Amino acid sequence: MTNWQDRAAALYDGGFRPMVIGGKWCSSTSEEVIEARNPANGTLLATVPKGTAADIDAAVTAARAAFEGPWSKFTPFERQALLLRIAERFEAEWEDLCLSDTLDMGMPIQRTLANSRRVLGMLRFYAGQAVSIHGQTIPNSFPGEIYSSTVREPVGVVGAIIPWNAPIAGSIWKIAPAIATGCTVVLKPSEEASLTVLMIARIMQEAGLPDGVLNIVTGLGAEAGAALAEHPGVDKIVFTGSTATGQAIARAATGTLKRVSLELGGKSPVIVCRDADIEKAVPVAAMAVFANSGQICIAGSRLFVAREIHEEFTRRVADYARGLKIGHGIDTDTDIGPIISARQAERIASFLSSGPAEGAQTLTGGNRLSGAGFDDGHFIQPTVFGGVTDDMRIAREEIFGPVISALPFDSLEEVVTRANATPYGLAAGVFTTHLGTAHKLAHRLKAGSVWVNMYHAIDPAVPFGGVKMSGYGREGGTEHMEEYLETKAIWINTD
Repeated sequence: MTNWQDRAAALYDGGFRPMVIGGKWCSSTSEEVIEARNPANGTLLATVPKGTAADIDAAVTAARAAFEGPWSKFTPFERQALLLRIAERFEAEWEDLCLSDTLDMGMPIQRTLANSRRVLGMLRFYAGQAVSIHGQTIPNSFPGEIYSSTVREPVGVVGAIIPWNAPIAGSIWKIAPAIATGCTVVLKPSEEASLTVLMIARIMQEAGLPDGVLNIVTGLGAEAGAALAEHPGVDKIVFTGSTATGQAIARAATGTLKRVSLELGGKSPVIVCRDADIEKAVPVAAMAVFANSGQICIAGSRLFVAREIHEEFTRRVADYARGLKIGHGIDTDTDIGPIISARQAERIASFLSSGPAEGAQTLTGGNRLSGAGFDDGHFIQPTVFGGVTDDMRIAREEIFGPVISALPFDSLEEVVTRANATPYGLAAGVFTTHLGTAHKLAHRLKAGSVWVNMYHAIDPAVPFGGVKMSGYGREGGTEHMEEYLETKAIWINTD
């Protein structure tokens, strides 16, 4: 059995971890650092550079030099082989990558380890896509003997900004398609969780990724992130995070009209119809929110349950929540780990107060945890609110914590209208044993992904993204490759 405590002590000792620009590991021009602390106990894991606009500029310059230099000579086959080597190195170091995520942002180790199929699958999927890029030969109606065709070319330098809630998968979702298409990347991880991203850069470098193809600048969003979004040398920005930050990034990008892809917040509905298989639906509906302590953009936090089964279903979800083990992510039996930071825990706590204040009933949870094992971390009980109405704050705003708002409904027409009555449109879930109901709801719900009798399913071959204020653009599938490619038309007069 793996001794995670011993491995944790060996992995991070409170020392400095540099960022990488142009293949060189370096400090920030500011010489300032950011502390990376374990959210479960406040222990200092390491310090990372507090990157500046000057660091971003240096990284973009390095990315441009690589894009126009050696990297441009790599063939599709060579890019594919590189991604496959990276996948092999990831597989060999998977446990350390997972441990890093668990220590840095709190996700239970059992959950991080279980993501191997998804992450390794992404690397190998994009490896396959690298040799599948092609244009078209197009018959035209222009007078004369005119040949017309298209070629697909990499968009250029990609600026990527990721959140703290899934550093491994979030990084690969940005980096792998860039490598597959021949782009280069400047990646700014969240200041709340940068350590795993630096480990990823080291693994890729050792797998043979040329200098400058991947540059990591750690730092604050308001400084390093903003500088990346508005930098004239960046051809595309891809961002995952809050809707407010996404709006700011979109505005910053207008100065250079760079391409933008945004995967933003959500307030996703889960609809449990009266004919649902309750035994199967309860744990899935619960973990649609409680997974990763609710710190997930697709959390199904609005639980709409048919009135005929509402009382029984919500009671059973509350019972399930009470059975979840809360603890340090490094403990293998932990189901619910810590919240990323004191600030985020305080924000969630404000919702725990506002729910009852507006008339909701606390069916379970509703508190921050303190006492032995919890005092130095940020822990919140998985919470289920009943008696919720659509106008309550807990039913309208993205909480990004382990909080479910249960709402009864009487008809499918009604629940579709209510489920869609949100500025967000990232995901939705439906539980029914009736195929017609499944099709009807799946087509009428305004969401980028709809899961029926399941939740959280994400596969490299299937596109993922949002509508409305949950963003635009897709990650996953062949649609993802389109985000990193430009189409060039070529005309040749053969007379």
